[in-house]
Amino acid sequence: MPQVTMPQLGEGVEQGTIGKWLKSVGDHVRIGDPIVEVVTDKVNAEVPSPFEGTLTKILVSEGDTVANDSAIAEVELDGGSAADMAPAVPAEPAAPAEPAAPTEPASSAASVAAPAAPAAPAEPATPAEPATQTGGNGARPSAVEIPAGIRMTPAVRRLARQRGVDVTTVRGSGMGGRITREDVERAASGAAQAPSGAVQAPVGTQSAGDVASVAAPGAASAPVAPEDSPVKDGDSLKRLSPMRKAIATHMTRSLEVPVAYITIEVDMSSVVRARATLNPEYRAREGLSLSYVAYMTKACVEALRKHHDLNAHWTEEGHWRRRDINIGIAVAVPDGLVVPVIKKAQDLSLHGLNVAINDLAARARSKKLRPEDLEGGTFTVDNTGWTGSILTLPIINVPEVAIITMEKIVKRPVVLEQQGDVIAIRSMMNMCIAIDHRATDGAQAGEFLADVQRWLEAVDERTPVW
Repeated sequence: MPQVTMPQLGEGVEQGTIGKWLKSVGDHVRIGDPIVEVVTDKVNAEVPSPFEGTLTKILVSEGDTVANDSAIAEVELDGGSAADMAPAVPAEPAAPAEPAAPTEPASSAASVAAPAAPAAPAEPATPAEPATQTGGNGARPSAVEIPAGIRMTPAVRRLARQRGVDVTTVRGSGMGGRITREDVERAASGAAQAPSGAVQAPVGTQSAGDVASVAAPGAASAPVAPEDSPVKDGDSLKRLSPMRKAIATHMTRSLEVPVAYITIEVDMSSVVRARATLNPEYRAREGLSLSYVAYMTKACVEALRKHHDLNAHWTEEGHWRRRDINIGIAVAVPDGLVVPVIKKAQDLSLHGLNVAINDLAARARSKKLRPEDLEGGTFTVDNTGWTGSILTLPIINVPEVAIITMEKIVKRPVVLEQQGDVIAIRSMMNMCIAIDHRATDGAQAGEFLADVQRWLEAVDERTPVW
């Protein structure tokens, strides 16, 4: 019987979680019909049927996580054989690992599923060690089964077998949750380790604009209840969705980064005036409004041209400063947040950024994002102001090294120095940057914010849009 298998949804993604079956046993499916919604550490995606026929068996329940290429359903073909049926979306070979050069690797950051750490190279299977091999204490270790999907190099995998370490109980300290030699040695010597999938959500909450990514590939998933489960005395338990689990895992990893925050205010009065003047013509010409997020994103792009240390990733190899400016934009979606990425934002006009932001937001909310839409981000813009927030401490979307928030634009009295101090009503906005203090320092972050501020306060009706 032809089988539908778990596809690889993105570079470096090793497994996926069944979010929701869109077809039931007995349903007729055509090639390309969405058959199941899958959640990975990078994206929620609808998987099309590669066959035309009748869905006869569902092999994986909602909420279960399986490795790539595992069978998840069976389809009885209407005619012909499986070999005669061309898949709707041909499988593409996995992209090679990123070379040691400043090119881009593979979306509060609190809120949405988003880009993950650069993909680790695919690891060849390591044969089991001979039964006569001994562990570090001279005793023969018991056979240790290492599940697929555990991120570790062949050498570390071999060491774990030699030392008899159950790697499912080891929390990886390497990039992207990778288990290192030191992790295995600590586990072998009896050091306490937290289970790799047993993560706890960060203390406190962020506003819906805080950016998040999704869980690391090794995170375990529990079955998802279709709705809240009633409990006594009116209390109810809200089961964790795959996206919520992913956010919890990624945010916990993000909070391990040493973060510093800087907040300044910017006078947005000129932006407000320019937008109000240009919007009628722009809306008539383009069919959409010119957004404040586009202005903020353009200001960040122009500032990042000077501040290369902030357009970067922190990796085990060091501080990778990226050539292209790929801006992640936080988009709120039901039960979470995603951070789709505008690629090569340095090549786009204000209008180009505005179109890209609207397109990514619309596709995020309609679950039409592709895996590549969430990869390669180098810096994140987080619009928390739409919630009414005036100050947010964002969580960095690792492996990026910085994230900036734009808060609500509020009219308030300020003192202006114009031939003496005068009080005027101005449209003011706070913005806060969070930086990875391993990669950069407060002085550079402050200079970056000052450049963003200068660009925004210099905007007028003559500022190029197209």
